[in-house]
Amino acid sequence: MAWRLGIDIGGTFTDVAIVNEVTGGIGVVKVPTTPGDFAQGVLNGLGKALAVGPVDPAAVALLAHGTTVVTNALLERKGARCGFIATRGFRDLLELRRSSKASLYDLLQDGPDILVPRRFRFEITERIDAQGEVVLPLAENEIPRLIEAIRAADLEAVSVSLMFSFLNDAHERRLGTRLREALPGVAVFLSCEVLPEIREFERASTTSVCAYVAPLLTSYLARLADATAALKLPPLHVMGSSGGILDIPECLRMPAAVVESGPAAGVVAASLIGRQLGIADLISFDMGGTTAKASVISGGEIAVTAEYEVGGAANAKRWLHGTGHPIRVPVIDLAEVSAGGGSIAWLDDGGALKIGPHSAGAVPGPAAYGRGGTRPTVTDANVVLGYLDPASPLAGDLVVDRAAASGAIARDVAEPLGVSVEEGAAKILEIVNANMCEALRIVSIERGLDPRDFSLVAFGGAGPLHAVALAAELAIPEVIIPPAPGAFSALGLVASDVKRDYSRTLYADLGTIGPAQVGDVVSEMEADGAAMLARAGLAPEACAMQRSADLRYPRQAYELTVPFEGGEVTRASLDRLMTTFHQRHEQTYGHANPGEPVQMVNLRVTAVGRIPAIRIRQETQPARRDVRQRPAWFPEVGTVMAAVHRREELAPGTTIAGPCIIDALDCTAVIPPGWTGRVDADGYIHVRRS
Repeated sequence: MAWRLGIDIGGTFTDVAIVNEVTGGIGVVKVPTTPGDFAQGVLNGLGKALAVGPVDPAAVALLAHGTTVVTNALLERKGARCGFIATRGFRDLLELRRSSKASLYDLLQDGPDILVPRRFRFEITERIDAQGEVVLPLAENEIPRLIEAIRAADLEAVSVSLMFSFLNDAHERRLGTRLREALPGVAVFLSCEVLPEIREFERASTTSVCAYVAPLLTSYLARLADATAALKLPPLHVMGSSGGILDIPECLRMPAAVVESGPAAGVVAASLIGRQLGIADLISFDMGGTTAKASVISGGEIAVTAEYEVGGAANAKRWLHGTGHPIRVPVIDLAEVSAGGGSIAWLDDGGALKIGPHSAGAVPGPAAYGRGGTRPTVTDANVVLGYLDPASPLAGDLVVDRAAASGAIARDVAEPLGVSVEEGAAKILEIVNANMCEALRIVSIERGLDPRDFSLVAFGGAGPLHAVALAAELAIPEVIIPPAPGAFSALGLVASDVKRDYSRTLYADLGTIGPAQVGDVVSEMEADGAAMLARAGLAPEACAMQRSADLRYPRQAYELTVPFEGGEVTRASLDRLMTTFHQRHEQTYGHANPGEPVQMVNLRVTAVGRIPAIRIRQETQPARRDVRQRPAWFPEVGTVMAAVHRREELAPGTTIAGPCIIDALDCTAVIPPGWTGRVDADGYIHVRRS
């Protein structure tokens, strides 16, 4: 019997999912997240999972982890002491940035912090032009001074991004060789290895992000690798931001590829159950302790973007562009809002009720957790309204204090607004639900998709509490509550394939470029991908290559990424790629011009190593005979006695009508009046209007 273990770090809990490869049965372990040392929480969860399972480490076939180390290092400014080397005259590239701003008319606003202080930004004489020709040779005599400056500054890492190195990397690779020979303890990242693409700022930013987080990520993963090896578990894999897992060496070659590691796993799990249930169009909704995230799966395909900023700021309704560090790596297209169970409710100077962006997090947590938290949160509102049961400890051992939740809401919300505690809690949920609807609109309506054509997959510790209310607001016809929704992202970790993305700039007119030229670039990237998969120990028959291209009309500043068919590159296949681009442009922007030329900017290859698929199902137990109820408040009917069901007692074929509450160890779900849930053969709950 083989097992798979997935570990996901959340803002409040660290989840471990245990999946039986043979039966599809799942188990969940939740332990408190340890913000001071995230690795300790991971090890606590693993130890508990092996003991509670019980799971024999020798029978574990896959161990995968979703890490927040990269994102947290950037948010908290706890990365490495690193340097940056640019072509002479471009020392301040990281500081000049782009002109995008979070607030267009605030001329005095501060931009995001610069990862590399100016005193650690260096220049070297060299120049390659826009055709890849050498204008000024690399000044080799300047390299010893650079090496001494790096030593004197006691830098831990260095990023190198020279002009047009994506067309001709000779200078950059020569400089990298000299630095690595002279500075064996310093991590050196070259833009031609990290991101050989057009746009100098994004290339420099991505390379610098890698250098900034690499030492911390290396230390963190080394500790986990040693600890898991001591437990006799298999080698650790890490979830990448594009929805696939990587082994540790590959992860450390491209640290920026593990941004949004945990949230990506949740979307992968949603895609898995879409295939299992035969539903091609899904919106995934993940609400945890600090944020809520949404993504779309259309036609069975996960939406991926290469335009992403990490370490940025947010308001309650959306992440703000121009406040973070751009990285040009494929990331699952997520809309994220500051709305989680720990999001704090507060009144602004005008007396208006606001939710977030600040969160109580894991420490001290909501007031109801009894860990020292005193400010009212979304979780406290759910406790006051009866959705969370004080008699049922959360995550198995976290006792809910209803009196503390009521006191916090009364003091900071209800009394200042002149309403009852229940009305104050209801207003908190009304506002947070409105904020989260914004995320669903971003990934559907703003992408040219109609949410009425999709099913909503709700997960995360708080997702099923709020999902039906969101579906009602956007006229989404169905909500699907999967098995173990509170640890769903951890489930996605063990259902992911090995995946690595490669890109190369090839700037040309798509209608006139020779197919052989395109084929040569694609073949080179596919060879790199095949070598990576071979190092990961995957058999050739389990490997596949997926191609795409970044295309645009002339005079457009940015591109659309369009799938590109495999096989030999021919004139006919390039023409079909052009037709697909026109269709994508129409869908995305509402217009297209098939008579206009199309420019190719970048070619992309995703190397995929298929891992055997698993079928996720909910195991059931015999239902108790007694009918349980508890008072709960609903906007449609006020406070009523709602039926209470245990998730593990809902047998296939069961139908449950709202208002009702479904309790489980990892998550609570709410079905309001006017909606009905049906349990399918694998234990998924499909909630529709009655």
